[in-house]
Amino acid sequence: MIVKSEEATKKEEETLERTLRPRSWQDYIGQEKLKAQLRVIIDAAKKRGDPLEHLLFYGNSGLGKTSLALVVAHEMEVPITSCSGASLERAGDVASLLTNLQDGEVLFVDECHRLSNQVLETLYSAMEDYKLHLVLGKGPMARTMELALPRFTLIGATTKMAQLPSPFRSRFGAIFQLNFYEQKDIEKIVERSCAILQLRLTEQARAAVASRSRFTPRAANRILKRIRDVATLEEAKLVDQALTERAFGFLGIDKLGLESDDRKILEAVIHKFSGGPVGIQTLAATVAEEQETILDVYEPYLLQLGFLERTPRGRIATALAYKHLGIPNSRKDLL
Repeated sequence: MIVKSEEATKKEEETLERTLRPRSWQDYIGQEKLKAQLRVIIDAAKKRGDPLEHLLFYGNSGLGKTSLALVVAHEMEVPITSCSGASLERAGDVASLLTNLQDGEVLFVDECHRLSNQVLETLYSAMEDYKLHLVLGKGPMARTMELALPRFTLIGATTKMAQLPSPFRSRFGAIFQLNFYEQKDIEKIVERSCAILQLRLTEQARAAVASRSRFTPRAANRILKRIRDVATLEEAKLVDQALTERAFGFLGIDKLGLESDDRKILEAVIHKFSGGPVGIQTLAATVAEEQETILDVYEPYLLQLGFLERTPRGRIATALAYKHLGIPNSRKDLL
């Protein structure tokens, strides 16, 4: 019996994640209005023979910002270099990246709201004038040097648009918001992923996965991989509704896609704070979660479902949350 190491398993998951990512417009399902606008920008740039303008994608995690950057580079027929905003700590890090780019190449910066001020100051002239201003030496001997850069395209992705400085946002030629997906689009994504994973699902099973995917492709693919594990153990050649329900039970996912942590947050608001309002810091301390995790991972979907409401005084659990959890609601203002 061969036992895979943790590192080997992680590498396999990363490889699988890459293969599930769409690389062309045909494979990228959903976000139709956004794609139509992007096609105009890309086709016009190719017709003029110009590099693509800098682009900024924002929206909740798992909606396909990275995949969209890969599709854009593929459609422009140029290489793409990817990095995380947190990995660029100093101006020298940016300089080494930019000077190694080719004309027209895409530099994709994920979570660009985590870029430091020093890095941002370096990027401003690079994005606008394709020039890099470096300071050499210190004190009276310091001097500036200007380096010409290739005409690259910066594609930024962020989950926190409000945290980007205005001078940085203004240097992007176009800004696009990715929204939650519709049920029919998620079902198409599930169907495509099943073909890649060599997993056969009935039509009812595909619809069940889509309905529990939080309107997010990443969540749908994560559920599918766990269903594949259950199907492998049970040696099932065709995944039906019954098998998916067993997988949902194993994962702790209810019919609306809520997981145990989602329910923990709602139950804390209802039971410990009488339905709210409760501040985000207090809520985070109560459920032993990072404040940022609640804001970025859990809250957007709970707001989308109408289970939570934001008020100036804090978060409030709505009547829909009480009903979904089966908790009696005695609050007259929520009836």
